[in-house]
Formats: sequence, C-alpha cells, structure tokens
Amino acid sequence: MRALIPVADLIDRTNDACGRLLPWAVLAAVLLAVGNAVARKFDSGSNALLEAQWYLVSAVFLLGAGRVLRLDEHVRIDLLTARLSPRGRLLADIAGLVLMVLPVALLMLWLSWPWFVASWTSHEVSASAGGLPLWPARFLVPAGFALLSAQAAALLIRRIAELGEPQR
Repeated sequence: MRALIPVADLIDRTNDACGRLLPWAVLAAVLLAVGNAVARKFDSGSNALLEAQWYLVSAVFLLGAGRVLRLDEHVRIDLLTARLSPRGRLLADIAGLVLMVLPVALLMLWLSWPWFVASWTSHEVSASAGGLPLWPARFLVPAGFALLSAQAAALLIRRIAELGEPQR
C-alpha cells in the first residue's frame, strides 16, 4: 500500500487546489447577489445572474466535499470512535470509507454522469427567461462526486498503510 502514497498525495493536492479556488466562488456569488439585488431595484435584474449565483454556490458545496473529507472536517460519530484504540479508530475509518463513503460517492458519480451527458448533448437550457445552459451545473455533480471518491480512496490508502506500521 505504501507504493500508492504518491497517488494519494496527488489526490490531496488536487483537492487542496480546488479548495483554494472555492473561496473566490463564494466571493463571486456574493457579488452577483448584491449586483442582481441592486439591479432589480431598478427593474433590470437578470435570471442569468441568479442562475450563475446558484451555479457558484453549488460548485462550493460539490467541489469542496473532497477537501472537507481530506481535512477531517466531515460529520462523524466521535461518540463511538472516541472510545476506541488508535487501531480501532483506523479500522472504523476504513469501514466507513469502504461501506459508506465510496459506495455512495461512486453510485452518485455513476448515476449523474449520463444526466450531465444528456444535458450536454441536447444543449439543455434553463426554462427561465434569459437563463443559462444547464450542463455546467449538471457537470458539477459528477465532478464533485469524482473528487470525493478520489479523496476517499486516498484516505483509504493512507489508513491501510497506517495499519501496517508498528504500533507505538
């Protein structure tokens, strides 16, 4: 498993890079919201601006999930794992990754990819007047779950490698 650590490092760097870009998406969403609110006061708001704001907020949540997992900031049941030995916590992490995170993330990736492709190939556009194409928002779903799946695999590699190390 040690041979796969460089792959895990690459996945970590990818999610870290994505995580560094996402605060800018939050800022852009806030600026779009303010700009659209001001414009609507003068009867010149835009559905496209509202949808762009929605896309940016979606990007933050979907593309940031892998980084949240990497930083160990996700929801977990510490009440149970706090009572375990370090080896027990490693085993609990492995079980959670193998039984919950990876299956759900991979299933969502598998189910969302055709949804995105259908939107892309049909040039689907929002039903709102002046709305944006839908494929960028639809692409965020498989992209986010791909990043989450990859990060779960990276954590799995690290946890299994830790199991092989001598206990301290």
